[in-house]
Amino acid sequence: MLPMVSFLIYSNQYSIDVVRNQVAQSNNNMLNLYMGLIDMTLGDIDNYLLKFAAEETGLYILDRPPEVDIDRYNLERIWLFTELKDNATYYQGLDYFFVYSPLNQNLLFAPKLTSSVYSDNDFIKDAITNLMQDEQAMRNYRYDKWSVFHVNEQAYLLHTIKEGNLYIGAGVNAEDVMGPLDLLDLGTEGRSLLVDGSNAPLQDEAFFNEHHIDLAYSSDSYLLTGIDKKYLVIGEKSSKGEFGLVAVVPDQNILEKLPYLQRIILFIATGSFVILLIALYFLRKVILLPINRIVVAMRKIKEGYFEARIPDKPASNEFELMNKTFNSMVSDIQQLKIDVYEEQLNNQKAELKQLQLQINPHFFLNSLNVVYYLAQEKKYELIQELSHSLIRYFRFMFRSNTVCVLLKDELSHTESYLNIQKFRFPDSLTHTVSVKDELLDCCIPPLIIQSFAENTIKYAINTDEPTHIDIKIWRSDVFPDDKLHIQIRDSGNGFSEEVLQQLQQEINLTNEEGEHIGIWNARRRLRLLYGDQASIAFSNDNGAVIDMIMPLSKEMR
Repeated sequence: MLPMVSFLIYSNQYSIDVVRNQVAQSNNNMLNLYMGLIDMTLGDIDNYLLKFAAEETGLYILDRPPEVDIDRYNLERIWLFTELKDNATYYQGLDYFFVYSPLNQNLLFAPKLTSSVYSDNDFIKDAITNLMQDEQAMRNYRYDKWSVFHVNEQAYLLHTIKEGNLYIGAGVNAEDVMGPLDLLDLGTEGRSLLVDGSNAPLQDEAFFNEHHIDLAYSSDSYLLTGIDKKYLVIGEKSSKGEFGLVAVVPDQNILEKLPYLQRIILFIATGSFVILLIALYFLRKVILLPINRIVVAMRKIKEGYFEARIPDKPASNEFELMNKTFNSMVSDIQQLKIDVYEEQLNNQKAELKQLQLQINPHFFLNSLNVVYYLAQEKKYELIQELSHSLIRYFRFMFRSNTVCVLLKDELSHTESYLNIQKFRFPDSLTHTVSVKDELLDCCIPPLIIQSFAENTIKYAINTDEPTHIDIKIWRSDVFPDDKLHIQIRDSGNGFSEEVLQQLQQEINLTNEEGEHIGIWNARRRLRLLYGDQASIAFSNDNGAVIDMIMPLSKEMR
């Protein structure tokens, strides 16, 4: 419907613009014709003034004091008055001719016999005299153009030429010039009028101020103006003076001339638009809002908020059934997720126990073998010391099926393990442990440090030169929450490039012989216990370096 309604509205608006352009063009042609006639009349008056100034030899008499020859002066005034008055009858729209002598400050005023100023012309004479005596005004006066001249509330078109020291001019009543334009059909509120050079109206000024009509016309286009743009303004500028001819046509009169079909189109477009709004309202109420409630609930569930439900609001039978089914399905999924989560927890606990048990028998045979060789050498004190370390070691192993142990217990167990290994590799193994006392009560996964110490013994130690194991533990402040940073490094040859690359890519290195099972166990346990909150990194720095970061916790799991 939207394309159809848009096309109908565009078609109707286009038709309105076409009619306006046609009306504007028609009236503009008419104004151009009338302005041509007015300019022609004014041109004839201009020609007469020039001819009069050039041929009347008696004008110089008026440009000298009367005392030189008072009789001739009076006779010449009578003669010029009679000639101007008789010739004024030949020019349509002309009201008067005048000749003004600045020297004598005397005005010769010759009104047209049929003009409106013939019987009462004193105020016009006074106005012309005041204008001629205004030196500033006459200095800026355009002698080549007709100008607008206001006398009381009446507007005249005035043209003055200067011959010697005399001013010779003519005045045309603006209302008389506008007479033929009354035949234009501009409607009851339409107007045709003259405007001055600043587009101010010369007639009916109150009407234009009341309706806020802007008369700033353009000769090649029209202007919509006034309150709610109800008036179309067309104009034509005069070539003879600083004024123009303007027609103001009510837009309502123009639109009344539109074809009946255009009104039907506007009615259909308006009706279709109203129907569309009503349809959109019911579409939103019956379909879009129920769908939006479902979408909102689905987004919440996608974000993990399984308590979200579609609110129970009035809807069609289909949506009510859909909402009930959806809520029931979400409840079942929530319960199923709880059950699966509990099952996963149980599986994780079982897997943790299994991973820990995989480490327990790893050291047993090597320990018995060391005791055997010490017994052959009859080193009973060393056997006692080794046995004590073995007791502590296996006691820890038997209780290490818990999820977490204290850091001090893990370090004590690692010390026992390393002391046992020193019996196997005398003068080839040293170790240091650096940790603050405040961290000794922290909880960590069991055997997480001892596994990497054992890995060093297995792959890094040799009898040619001593191997040192350095264990450092500190609180890491680079994360939003406090983390425990455990670093284990040795002075061996480090990881091979192939093994290091696989470790960094988290590739499982275990094989049938059980190699690297300690590394895999440690990584797996950290992930099961802490998820993304823990990490383990491998690198080489004059030996192998293992960095483990995990949440700093003092609560036993």
